[in-house]
Amino acid sequence: MKVVVKTHISAYPLLGRGKVRDIYDVDEKTLLIVTTDRMSAFDVIMNEPIPYKGVILNQLTLFWMRRFRDIISNHLVESDVNAFPSALDPWKEELEGRAVLVRKAKPLPVECIVRGYITGSGWKDYKKNGTLCGHTLPSGLREADKLEPALFTPSTKAELGQHDENISVDRVGAMVGADVAAQLQKVSLSIYEAARAHASSRGIIVADTKFEFGIIDGTLHLIDEVLTPDSSRFWPADQYVPGQGQPSFDKQYLRDWLERQPWNKQPPPPTLPEDVIEATAARYQEAYTILAK
Repeated sequence: MKVVVKTHISAYPLLGRGKVRDIYDVDEKTLLIVTTDRMSAFDVIMNEPIPYKGVILNQLTLFWMRRFRDIISNHLVESDVNAFPSALDPWKEELEGRAVLVRKAKPLPVECIVRGYITGSGWKDYKKNGTLCGHTLPSGLREADKLEPALFTPSTKAELGQHDENISVDRVGAMVGADVAAQLQKVSLSIYEAARAHASSRGIIVADTKFEFGIIDGTLHLIDEVLTPDSSRFWPADQYVPGQGQPSFDKQYLRDWLERQPWNKQPPPPTLPEDVIEATAARYQEAYTILAK
């Protein structure tokens, strides 16, 4: 299996490269999505890849999407490279484990974030204003305290290199319609609670996560990545101590290292040392092994 930083698949037109994914136009109804080993943090792509990270992200997403089919439909068509169009045969080794064929959807212009614990930017918000993305919270909360109930805190989708902006549910309604906004909130919270229960049975706390949705044939579908170490905070339950930052199975380790560097969170990023790359890769692999094996 190869480490993949950028793909060059000439069989189909390249529609775009995101922070992590390369997307190709297969036909009028189908996309090829390749999850690479590129690593982003603070909306900046690092110079060094995290080996096989893309395979883990893709396989975890497949695990969760299959698990949540009773809650909401998703855009998956095929994940077995041997069933891909023969035009992709020259790139089989590159695509193995990290690529999917999906139905084309009209992506909604919001990130659907669910927070079950107060941490990260939410904790910074609370310390400054006593609120969390517009939600008024009780006084006296500690960092990493559990939020009951979990909160739906949507944001805009920023262009590559820009930062997302937290927005209210009312603004989501203005963007996509009140009925769709209500459905986004309900489905996001339902998926989160189901994931939290499964992860808890495996000794992992899902502190927060984000989902993306799109419209296919007039119906809401779950798209993109789902409950991966890139889109979620995973904490080991046996080490959970509120009132401080938590050890994690996600990119928080890398974020913490970057926070200690003399860097303004604008390109170019610092060079990642080999030990940081290896430790980040190990956390991703451990999260997958615990949650999906």
